[in-house]
Amino acid sequence: MRPRQGRPRLFQAMIDAFSLPDLRRRILITLGILVVFRFVAHVPLPGVDSIALQQLFERNAMLGMLDMFSGGAMRYFSVVAMGVYPYITASIIMQLMVPIIPQLRALAQEGETGRNRINLITHWLTVPLAGLAGYGQMVLLQREGVLTSAAALPTVAMVLSMVAGTMFLVWLGELISQYGIGNGISIIIFGGIVAGLPEMIGQGFLAKGQFGGLAFYALIALATTAVIVIFTEAHRRIPVQYARSVFRGGRMYKQSGSTHIPLRVNTAGMIPLIFAMSLVIFPSMIASYFANPAGADPNLANYIMNLFDPRAALPMGLFYWGIYFLLVVAFAFFYTMVIFQQQDLPGTLQRQGGFIPGIRPGAHTKRYLDGVIKHITWGGALFLAVVAVMPFFAREITNVQVIQLSSMGLLIVVGVALDTMKQMEAQLVMRRYEGFIK
Repeated sequence: MRPRQGRPRLFQAMIDAFSLPDLRRRILITLGILVVFRFVAHVPLPGVDSIALQQLFERNAMLGMLDMFSGGAMRYFSVVAMGVYPYITASIIMQLMVPIIPQLRALAQEGETGRNRINLITHWLTVPLAGLAGYGQMVLLQREGVLTSAAALPTVAMVLSMVAGTMFLVWLGELISQYGIGNGISIIIFGGIVAGLPEMIGQGFLAKGQFGGLAFYALIALATTAVIVIFTEAHRRIPVQYARSVFRGGRMYKQSGSTHIPLRVNTAGMIPLIFAMSLVIFPSMIASYFANPAGADPNLANYIMNLFDPRAALPMGLFYWGIYFLLVVAFAFFYTMVIFQQQDLPGTLQRQGGFIPGIRPGAHTKRYLDGVIKHITWGGALFLAVVAVMPFFAREITNVQVIQLSSMGLLIVVGVALDTMKQMEAQLVMRRYEGFIK
């Protein structure tokens, strides 16, 4: 079944997908699980002063940004207020520990069985990380007078509920990966970000005297999205040739073939943004515990909080976003090299009888590939850094304060949408090949 002329490829793919019973079932399962996620996101924990919580989110830009990623779950202090981010943190820790710890490195080389055991360890590591994050949120809310009770038993019950909520979302994500379409954890994050966009856009239109700024803001968002798509798909093709001997019919035959290795310009994805943001908000978070309350004389902690405030205007805002820019570039190189070393492309080529034309196998191939990945990573690192600071310049140029253009949110939304459509098209191609679509 070929796409009809004049009909966009995306819409034709959706129509083809719904015409197949098994693929339609996968899509409906994915949508149904997202509905369950949105329902749970509005189940609040007891003992929370909603008015004080609303005022806290208006004062704290960091909480407002995290609330967008949770789809409003933090604003309501829901049982899933932490989202799946403890699991993401545990996954990143495991990725960094595998090449360092010999036992984990041995597990990673055991194929599917080893990956399943590493995945199990990641799940177990998520539990204490979620407990620490949940308790940290509780301490912050208690200091701000949001929680009506600070007794031990209610606090423990609330932390356990938040840990259970995180593990429930991880389970929902795995159900999507198994029975639905796309990467389940990414789809859950995607649903949380997209769910908060209508309210944010509505607030922007209700703001008086900002229509022109909103129009320019929308153009910046569209341009940023286009750049993200370009760099997400960009890669450098490294030609590879294979020459191997095959014994067939009592005789030895020489076989050869050629292919390529796609080295992505942005190999690190959004991980450098997460690392950089975690570091750049750390001084402000620590200083908040020692700062004087509003109305009192500011101390050194108050100055540090203002210095690392993402909402700060020029020229102070340049310090926060400048540090953020440099950290993103540094972590892009660091994480790319970690991932590249784990892949061990030179060793894989040598074991499979492959070689790069004009490059000797072994150490020469490794040196060549290291040089290529370092050169193209400059493009990916600068791309991530520019996208990271784009919200600051968009706000300063347009003077729109009610809409937060999150670089990480845009990267996640665009990346998940592209990946999901690729998987859907792969399912359609497979079914066309097998004769399901005539």
